[in-house]
Amino acid sequence: MKNATGILVVLLLSFISCKKEVKTETVEAKDIDSIKTEEPVAEAEAPVDSATATKAWQAYATPGEPHKIMAEEVGTWTCDMTFWYEPNGKPEKATSIATVKMLFGGRYQETDYKGTIMGAPFEGKGTLAYNNATKEFTNTFIDNMGTGMMVGYGKYDESSKTIELKGETVDPVKGKKTPYREVYTIVDPTTRKFEMYDMKNGVEYKSMEIISKKK
Repeated sequence: MKNATGILVVLLLSFISCKKEVKTETVEAKDIDSIKTEEPVAEAEAPVDSATATKAWQAYATPGEPHKIMAEEVGTWTCDMTFWYEPNGKPEKATSIATVKMLFGGRYQETDYKGTIMGAPFEGKGTLAYNNATKEFTNTFIDNMGTGMMVGYGKYDESSKTIELKGETVDPVKGKKTPYREVYTIVDPTTRKFEMYDMKNGVEYKSMEIISKKK
């Protein structure tokens, strides 16, 4: 009787072990099939002949009309600056001098700012580029009042003579990114207006305006 019972126990354990192996193999096969079906199928790109590629690169590297507009600003500008630190807040004034020059054969514009803000020395540097391939402007700005870089992208509107750029900056108080918007207006040959709009509590407000006059 004991021997019969032992044999039954061995058979039962063997049956359970076989069931586990079958289940494991089934799951593994299913997982493999699932992985295979989720793999993206790469699309073959049409080949580009060397003449077409060369022409595209030449067009990309050659300054055009937008770069001429940027070059018209080369020189020294006096900047009358107004700041608002919150919606409907009291405006604060400041002044600075901007020196504009073109870089790399007229492909990029660089502006250096020096002045005083809230009684403290202010220095800033901006770059402006027009990308022939994407047909848009890219603007970057850094200064001695932070450690981050502002990067905005936008288009030029011929009818209003404005460039509207949008990007993100970081609120150092909250440590979160927040959107901003800039509007740059060509008022006349010797006057430019720059407006910046920030977000606070989900509401956009005008945070800065700069009226620049060319010397």
